[in-house]
This record gives sequence, structure tokens and C-alpha cells, in this order.
Amino acid sequence: MELNIRNDDIDIVIGALHSDLSAFMEEWRPLFSRFHLIIVKDPDIKEELKIPPGFSVDVYTRSDIEQTVGSSSVVFSGYSCRYFGYLMSNKKYIVSVDDDCTPAKNDKGELIDPIVQHITNLTTPATPFFFNTLYDPFRKGADFVRGYPFSLRSGVACALSCGLWLNLADYDAPTQALKPSLRNSRYVDAVLTVPVRAMLPVSGINIAFDRELLGPALLPAFRLAKEGNVRWETVEDIWSGICVKVICDHLGYGVKTGLPYVWRQDRGDAVESLKKEWQGVKLMEDVVPFFQSMRLSKEAVTAEDCVIEMAAAVKEQLGGSDPVFARAAEAMLEWVKLWKLVRTRSSNTA
Repeated sequence: MELNIRNDDIDIVIGALHSDLSAFMEEWRPLFSRFHLIIVKDPDIKEELKIPPGFSVDVYTRSDIEQTVGSSSVVFSGYSCRYFGYLMSNKKYIVSVDDDCTPAKNDKGELIDPIVQHITNLTTPATPFFFNTLYDPFRKGADFVRGYPFSLRSGVACALSCGLWLNLADYDAPTQALKPSLRNSRYVDAVLTVPVRAMLPVSGINIAFDRELLGPALLPAFRLAKEGNVRWETVEDIWSGICVKVICDHLGYGVKTGLPYVWRQDRGDAVESLKKEWQGVKLMEDVVPFFQSMRLSKEAVTAEDCVIEMAAAVKEQLGGSDPVFARAAEAMLEWVKLWKLVRTRSSNTA
């Protein structure tokens, strides 16, 4: 496949949770070398990043984050550092890959190019209002099936592409703890549009989105207060994904999932992850019905409008049940302010 857009319309954002990126960057060199990279160093990493030469890259560190966000309540430590890359990008498309992933191969042994596949997903229409049983009708060799309404066949703009993982798939901590040897070796050559009003888990480890359409809809908001070494970043991604799906449904955009795959390295202790995630797992049982019933007003016509309206609903309807929701609502509003501030600064220096 070939991209039908310019390479300089794309930023690849990498959240760096390891100081030595040499092996990671060399693995990805054939696929990354023609694009601009934004690498955000986890502020908790004290060592200098090791990045091999030969890449077009901007690196952001703790000092850059502090200088930009000031006293904001938004936190960018751990996996959340990738969101700072979203904030600093000025490109139309953002592809997000974490530093514990390597390029994967399909069932024919051919190298998968996630950037090309993500951008293909984003630049072909999505069909959220009527499910096509041959999945994405805009893929080569596919089309709409008999009975698909002709009035819906033009589709809508795809704003978010969610890729998958081979090897260590996106299992939660309870599943990993109960099935420690479970690995995903099944390559499914398929892309489909997630139907309107259907929620889905989203992981920033392998996604791409149209920044001009979604703006601040992907947001780092849902976190527990740090206690010792406890982080709650995986559930934060789930919250962000639910928010962005509700916004896409309201604004009439599509979300695709399936291809592309990356290979996720084994990492971490499932039992320790379970201790950190369990409170979030329980809270999600209340969060999902809340968002399933949410309907944004017709006055919310931009992603910014949607986030502000959602934050108010979270504070009003969930804020009293647990302080984490009140903090999330506050962080959502702070995120919109930061997004507008950085955009204003960029336009003033252009």
C-alpha cells in the first residue's frame, strides 16, 4: 500500500518509558525514517535518552512539560507522557506507538507497516450507522453486501484508527494473572467500523487519529492520586477511549479497529498490575453505563465543546460517588485550556 498523503502531514508520537531507545529505534528505522517523530520522555526517568542518529525527531523532557503546562492538574507521567506529544503536534495525523512494541509480521511472514495501514484507515470512509458483514467495504477486494442502504454507502470521515497487538495482547490484569501463558498469535486480516453507540476499549499503544477532527478529545484525565509507586494508566486509556467514542458518535465521525498489528513485548508482573488496576476495574462497571446513556447537546459542535460538556456531566452525575471522578472532570477542563493555549502560542509564532 502507498500513502496518498504527504509524509509531513504525519507525526509519530512515542512515549518513552525506557531510557535506552537504541534497539527500539533500529527495529522501526525502515518504517519511521521518512516521518517526523515526537518522543516524550517519562518525567520519572532520570537517565538521558539514548536515540540513534538518522531520524527527524523532537524530544520533550520534564522541563519542557513543566514549562508548557505550568501548575496544571493534568499529569504526564508514565504512559500518559504520550498525551504531551499529542498536545505539541501540529500535524493533521498522529500515529502513537509505545517503546515496548516492535514491527509485526502477517501470516505470510511479511512486515506490517502500521503507519500506512493506520493512515489508510483514516483516509477511507467509516460506516458506523449500518454494519457491513464483509467488514470495511473500502478495503481492496471488498464492497457493500446485499441489503446495505445506498443512502449510507458514502460513509463518514474516520477520525480514529485502533490497531491490535500480537504476542502480549491487550488483556487486563485479571486475565493475565489467571492465564499467564496466554498469547495472541492469531493474525486476522480485517478492518471494521465500530457501530455507533457501541463502546470499545482503546489503548494508545497502537492508534492513529485525525488531530484536526478530534482535537483534545483524546485526553489524560482519569487517574488515581499517586501513592508511592502506584500508577493507574491503563484505566486512563479506557476512559479516554470511551470519551472519544462518545464524541465521534455525536459529531458524526467513525472509528475503525483491526489492522494494523504491532508485536508487544512481554513486560511487567500481572499480579502487581492487578493490585494497581483493581479499583479502576470496579469503577468501570459504573462508568460504562454512564457514557452509554450520555447524549451531548446540539450546541456541542466541536471536540472542545464536547469535552467541556462531558466534564460538566461527569462532575454532576459521578463526582459525588468517588473523588476520582471530580478530579477527572477538572483535568478534562484543564486539558482543553492547555490545548487552546498551545494552539494560540503556535499561531502567534508561525
